[in-house]
Amino acid sequence: MDVGEFMAKTQVLLGDRIGKEGAVRLGCSAVIYDSAHEKILLTQRTDNEQWCLPSGRHEAGESVAETCVREVFEETGARIKIIRLSGVYSDPNKLVVYPDGNKVHIVALNFEAEIIDGELGISDETLAWGFYSIEEARQLDMLAGHLERIDDTNKQKGTLIK
Repeated sequence: MDVGEFMAKTQVLLGDRIGKEGAVRLGCSAVIYDSAHEKILLTQRTDNEQWCLPSGRHEAGESVAETCVREVFEETGARIKIIRLSGVYSDPNKLVVYPDGNKVHIVALNFEAEIIDGELGISDETLAWGFYSIEEARQLDMLAGHLERIDDTNKQKGTLIK
């Protein structure tokens, strides 16, 4: 039997007000379009093999824009510029359970961003990356809530970040 079969994966549980079972964690994600503005950068996570927007946990002492820039760089090697805030998400009916047993209720800020430098690649947090159309993304095993963030970014103007 493969040792990998025993590795726990990050899970997203849904249920009435299940988020109250976890600690609140602030995170940031980025919708990054290709140069033609037709496809979105997605990464495949190592912890559960799902596809998602580049994203991660906010750390004390940094702004949320800095969190987004740092996380995108750590996961993809790309340096980005934040264009705008496109959404704030805090679903009380969602609980994230990590392989180490930590349970969190995520409050996520989603930004539209653009690549300004760097070379795209994988990291210890990502198995793969690529630019996908909305239709292609809908066919992937996507992390819960990330399609909603993509749709919202496409529909709304959001708040400009300065």
